[in-house]
Amino acid sequence: MRHFLDLNQIDSSVLREIIERAKTFKLGDGLAERPLDGKILALIFEKPSTRTRVSFEAGMKRLGGEVIMLNSSDLQLARGETLSDTAKVLSCYVDCIMMRTLLESTLVELAENANVPVINGLTNRSHPCQLMADVMTFEEHCGPIKDKVIAWSGDGNNMAASWIQAAVQFDFVLHIACPPDLMPSQTLIDWAKCKGGRVYINHDPFIAVADADAVVTDTWVSMGDVDSNRHNLLATYRVDDALMAKAKPNSVFMHCMPANRGKDVSAEVIDGPQSLVFNEAENRMYSQMAILYWCLSETRG
Repeated sequence: MRHFLDLNQIDSSVLREIIERAKTFKLGDGLAERPLDGKILALIFEKPSTRTRVSFEAGMKRLGGEVIMLNSSDLQLARGETLSDTAKVLSCYVDCIMMRTLLESTLVELAENANVPVINGLTNRSHPCQLMADVMTFEEHCGPIKDKVIAWSGDGNNMAASWIQAAVQFDFVLHIACPPDLMPSQTLIDWAKCKGGRVYINHDPFIAVADADAVVTDTWVSMGDVDSNRHNLLATYRVDDALMAKAKPNSVFMHCMPANRGKDVSAEVIDGPQSLVFNEAENRMYSQMAILYWCLSETRG
């Protein structure tokens, strides 16, 4: 069973294969054959989405497949059916399931009970599909990501966690600047160090972005977070012209969106010439097409 749950669960050579296939799909190669003709993808959303929903649906249709949209209120889960029963029933009808959920444990339970591949569309712990699009986007504009320097400034959230995993799997240098109260999981940091990952943690964004090839951030209040004091904690981590000036002159800015101009990033940066945010959004579709292709490759035909 080829689940796509987290970057650290898939061999780096396979992740590279998926990225390269995404690049070919973007060129239109292999789409005329409709490689997923006859396949059906179920999309389950516990939380609203723009990029995840539309990119998966459009990508699956470009591959020749069909999509069934399911909100949590559409399922008997809302009336007490167990997730394991739901997973087994859906496996009778569809060929693949993508879930965007709050708790990672929900995704894991779904995958453990499904008889078809399960894809992580986002959890509170990670966002691997976004990272695949981000790596693809960076390489389109800056060349191979291996040995490059990526700087994160902001909350040590699910996106930061996936960047940590990606640093190990794609062998680049990652500098993370977070407030002390919003640090990434120490367990994940220890895993990265154990794997030889070049991941460095500090609390000063200006140190983190020094000579970086890319500067990355995310919204200050992620899905499931409580606002509380986050804006005060993260105000000094805003990506603006002054922070970008510390990175390399040809550096790029990346953000998974949605973005809050004037908060996590200034309008001048996100709408400026260094910004790749809409390229990232476009590449969500192509990278997820490649993920779907990989997940279903053993069942095609």
